[in-house]
Amino acid sequence: MQPDLTQAAPEAMLSVRGLKKVYQTDGGDIEAVRNLTFDLRAGELACLVGPSGSGKTTLLKCISGLMAPTEGEVLLDGKRVTGPPKKMAVVFQEYGRSLFPWMRVRDNVELPLKNQGMPKAERDRLVDEALEAVGLSGVPRSYPWQLSGGMQQRVAIARAIAYQPEVLLMDEPFAAVDAQTRADLEDLIRVVWKKLGVTVLFVTHDIDESVYLGERVIILSSSPTVIQEDIVIDLPAGRDQLNTRSLPRFTELRHHVYEQIQLAKRGHRPAASSAAQTPTTPTSTASTFGPA
Repeated sequence: MQPDLTQAAPEAMLSVRGLKKVYQTDGGDIEAVRNLTFDLRAGELACLVGPSGSGKTTLLKCISGLMAPTEGEVLLDGKRVTGPPKKMAVVFQEYGRSLFPWMRVRDNVELPLKNQGMPKAERDRLVDEALEAVGLSGVPRSYPWQLSGGMQQRVAIARAIAYQPEVLLMDEPFAAVDAQTRADLEDLIRVVWKKLGVTVLFVTHDIDESVYLGERVIILSSSPTVIQEDIVIDLPAGRDQLNTRSLPRFTELRHHVYEQIQLAKRGHRPAASSAAQTPTTPTSTASTFGPA
């Protein structure tokens, strides 16, 4: 039985239905995204991966209301997205450009709340909680340029979560930091996600990162983009960088995602590319886990 492309799942917080994006250029139309349909339930953390040029950023811009799709629609809690929704926040890769260097850390985090007209007492509470959540409660009066790259990205994350979004979109947010900082930020995201119960769509080009972070990994095909595969990550809920990445099942899942991306690069497309896919768990020949 094929999924219904026209209706969002009843429990979905974020729904992408038949999304298509065509860019009009002097050289002719370029179909970047052909047909994408998937749902994210409330409180889910899903990662999105695909070959370079597969339309990941285009998709995120359409989901966030920064760009109108050519066809299809995006629904947030059942309501169509026609512009940047109030209950959605985005963390970009280029965090340095998203922070105002002349404003202190606290002021950067507070700015969206102030623009929203929120009372000062409520702003102060939310900013304090956000800075505490990302481990920056000790530097509220510092300027972004006085901080390391990893700490600057924490400021960007704090600003997003202080806004109290229902959905958090993250566009390759750790691509510009070193490996050790990246690992720390990955763990930070899982801590914040669990604490806040927010729905997270995390776009990354890093296969290991997608498997480590996500409850699901949505793999995109090469352009024009459809969903190559949508898989469940059946790793323990409690994860850490050393033990989780050492599990045989982590290796299996990483291999499976890598294999699918290589197939996508060679032009392989799923047989039912016009339909939404139900998330599946890749066949395992290894490992039974204890309690998460």
